[in-house]
Amino acid sequence: MSEELVCSRKACRRQATRAVLWRNPRIHDETRQKVWLACDEHESVLRDHLSVRGFPVRTCGIDEIPADAG
Repeated sequence: MSEELVCSRKACRRQATRAVLWRNPRIHDETRQKVWLACDEHESVLRDHLSVRGFPVRTCGIDEIPADAG
């Protein structure tokens, strides 16, 4: 991947190393996945932020993001 991927955490400009895949079950069915990018420091922060709201969440490597996620 040639473009630099940046962490989705507010005010963080570090390079993303992981993807946090999630969905809001009140709005989206099982086929819809949203993606937040995370640096090493913020992966757990972003994952926990979504989990506490009851959203289904999983993480994967940047190179493992499903093609239909977005």
